[in-house]
Amino acid sequence: TIAGAAKAEFRISQYALVGPNSFGHSFQSLSRAYWRATVPVAMAFSLLSWAHPQARPAMQIITRHIRDIPDFPKPGIVFKDLTPLLRNHEALSYACRELVKPFRDAGVTAVLGMEARGFVFGALAAHELQVGFVPLRKPGKLPAATSAVRYDLEYGSAELHMHEDAIGPADIVLLVDDLIATGGTAAASLELARRAGARVAGCAFVVELDFLAGRAALGDCRVHSLVHY
Repeated sequence: TIAGAAKAEFRISQYALVGPNSFGHSFQSLSRAYWRATVPVAMAFSLLSWAHPQARPAMQIITRHIRDIPDFPKPGIVFKDLTPLLRNHEALSYACRELVKPFRDAGVTAVLGMEARGFVFGALAAHELQVGFVPLRKPGKLPAATSAVRYDLEYGSAELHMHEDAIGPADIVLLVDDLIATGGTAAASLELARRAGARVAGCAFVVELDFLAGRAALGDCRVHSLVHY
């Protein structure tokens, strides 16, 4: 492990202090001991920080603007409310930049946003990438001919629709939503995009509820989430 490597380096550097009793040699040995002991430890903390995005100071701009609402929309559920994030220009701008960051060079031609909060983040992500936006909607909401995917929820089922002429085989798309929980809506979106022949660059979410393992429903699709709970 990284911590183990740091300890091993320190033990080796301690041995380097034993030797000729000249000041110059001792000073050089002490310097080597210091760098061998501290550099691996610093690297360890740096890597751990990047492994956990919430630990990065910049990412706290987002987490400070997500609040918990207990017992909503029903008892026993803690709702992650992102409306304070939408209200804060600095936090919202940062979130949108970070959402699309891994996909800037992916050749994305359109962003697909899932109803309803995915419309907000999806449209802003499309603006960041300078591409068009495609809304994925509930039944009866789109005026032209649509393709649809039905998917199961915890209680009952739902449908997601997309205009038939919205995207095609020439497109590379990014799917965006505010949050991924069990992954049902995201998986339906992924199926809609692939049915149309488009290539999917990935899925991007502001929040991911890791304990619900929603990304497993997306198979080999690349998943990028900013905040994990």
